[in-house]
Amino acid sequence: MAALPILNFEEKISETVEQNQVVVVIGETGSGKSTQLSQILHRKGYSKSGIIGVTQPRRVAAVSVARRVAHELSVQLGDEVGYAIRFEDRTSNKTYIKYLTDGCLLREGLSDPELKQYSVIILDEAHERSLNTDILMGLMKRLMRLRPSMKILITSATLDGEKVSTFFSNCPVLQVPGKLYPVEILYSTERPKSYLQAALKVALDIHIKEPPGDVLIFMTGQDDIEKMVTKLEERVQSLEEGTCMDAIILPLHGSLPPELQVRVFSPPPPNCRRFIVATNIAETSLTVDGVVYVIDSGYVKQRQYNPSTGMYSLDVVQISRVQADQRAGRAGRTSHGKCYRLYPSMVYREELLEATVPEIQRSSLAGSVLYLKSLELPDINILKFDFLDPPSRESLEDALKQLYLIDAIDENGLITEVGRKMAELPLEPSLSRTLIEANVLGCLSEALTVSAMLSAETSLLPARSKGAERKRKHPASHLPNGSGLGDHIQLLQIFEEWHHENYDPQWCVHNDLQVRGMMFTKEVRKQLAQIMLKVAKGPVDLRANKKSRESKHDYRNLRKALCIGYANQLAERKIHHNGYRTLGYKSQLVQVHPSSVLETDEYGHLPNYVVYHELIATSRPFMRNVCAVELSWVSSILKKMEKLDVNKLSGSSYASESDGQERKEGTGMPINEAAAGNASEDHLNKIQAARERYLARKANK
Repeated sequence: MAALPILNFEEKISETVEQNQVVVVIGETGSGKSTQLSQILHRKGYSKSGIIGVTQPRRVAAVSVARRVAHELSVQLGDEVGYAIRFEDRTSNKTYIKYLTDGCLLREGLSDPELKQYSVIILDEAHERSLNTDILMGLMKRLMRLRPSMKILITSATLDGEKVSTFFSNCPVLQVPGKLYPVEILYSTERPKSYLQAALKVALDIHIKEPPGDVLIFMTGQDDIEKMVTKLEERVQSLEEGTCMDAIILPLHGSLPPELQVRVFSPPPPNCRRFIVATNIAETSLTVDGVVYVIDSGYVKQRQYNPSTGMYSLDVVQISRVQADQRAGRAGRTSHGKCYRLYPSMVYREELLEATVPEIQRSSLAGSVLYLKSLELPDINILKFDFLDPPSRESLEDALKQLYLIDAIDENGLITEVGRKMAELPLEPSLSRTLIEANVLGCLSEALTVSAMLSAETSLLPARSKGAERKRKHPASHLPNGSGLGDHIQLLQIFEEWHHENYDPQWCVHNDLQVRGMMFTKEVRKQLAQIMLKVAKGPVDLRANKKSRESKHDYRNLRKALCIGYANQLAERKIHHNGYRTLGYKSQLVQVHPSSVLETDEYGHLPNYVVYHELIATSRPFMRNVCAVELSWVSSILKKMEKLDVNKLSGSSYASESDGQERKEGTGMPINEAAAGNASEDHLNKIQAARERYLARKANK
């Protein structure tokens, strides 16, 4: 610990924090900022007047860093040092250093907008520009006026310090150098046809030819990681005995259980090389000692939302130059290192964006806008909220429309009683609204199960990649079929069948379900039930209602609750088989995802109306997780869509202030806002062009 560079700056940091309310700390890779800043401030006595809170954009980082700090302070994790992530809180009344996700800190702000239990807030890894961290920065700017004694630190490895300093009234910026050895950058002469195969070849070459040292391989997601681990294990085992040292191959991604994640922090046995195959979680959030070689595929999997269509896409896109430099820096922690970039130097110079697109500019903002409105702070205007990098007006208006259609705000943009209850649930707005309606209709138990299954992202896919099996269009026949009514109902039936089997893990294995995912669902459901008892502020019936499951009209109340909850995600059948037109302000033609269990009638027709959990753009636009609903439930929603007026939802100030402004023809927007929208559109066009180049290359493989 004594070797960490940040400890050489302890007095300078303490002095700067004492003299300033907000400080930006740019700590290079390996400086020790994530583990040591909280301890430095604890030693200076800040924990005597409140908790030192440190936010992380990722759950894995919050847990692992808390565990490391607890170890360094020789205290029990969960006592003096603890962590809080969604659906898990390991803190106590003894806790004085608390690591938590940025989303958890936002939730705490609902009950305590001034965060009075904290003496210090450290927003760590701010360069990742997560949606929640960006919102927290705006709230911290407001909080510094309300609580002059609170200390706020914004820390990062690569963040534009001057930009953040300007945002926080020209606060000081401290630069802390990292402990980095020189890293040799080696580029490919051309793009590989398969970055997975190219990474495999480079990894084997390193293992056979290079001196000892661990290898960190950056892949795009869990599927690629599992393929790479399997192929690398096979190839290493086939090497002639005695030609090279032993090897351990470890995956690292957010879906791994904690006990498997911590393996990467244990040193390898003597004469053994570790291969760590990771997502971009290993760029900055987690530091793995012993890495000498980095293999950079040049890609990352990124979830993007288009507010004009209401559609998500999970795209494999090129990383930014900042990300590339972060990846390379991982090779220089313990000695001279090498970074093998699986792309030409020209790509780095001319194609990669300078920095990662902030999440706030590529996400649905419905949950964030609901959160800000639920604070009911008179000095906060949603459309003028002080963001470091503002989202497009289209994204904010899209969020307001979504919230209006599910009754979270009224026609004047004011939060409703329903909206206040929704904001207290740690769920996306559609599921929060479903739970509240289900409580009214007497089917809360069933809705809790569906919400937990969707929130835990439990998949009906096998726990491990199995080639063709993963591509099957329908789940195995021995699983429930949702009574033909849709995927939400199937999720409920699966969980209930598992409950009937006393939550036996072997039942999950037998049915190709992820055991860990199902166990997590069970815990999430329990916690959601406890939260609903507090939120409902009235009678709550948690008993399963099976009386309405005796005919084709089974689960009628649950489906009605889903219809109300997903009111802004409603579609009407327009084509004989599975073509649907989404209704409302983002009308387009989409299809039911092939994996859906939604059934046709005797004439081959799918239901006239369905609601969907999300729209995804893959080879075509698909609705995923679909449920049949009835016309009588839809009618009131359609009437509401007809009355939708975004100017009123935005608040009267927008309409009055913009009346005198010249508007860009055909947009209904002031010229300066239209220009901002065009800038955002140009940025999206660049991303789309990069994606199309990637898909074209992929098609030519």
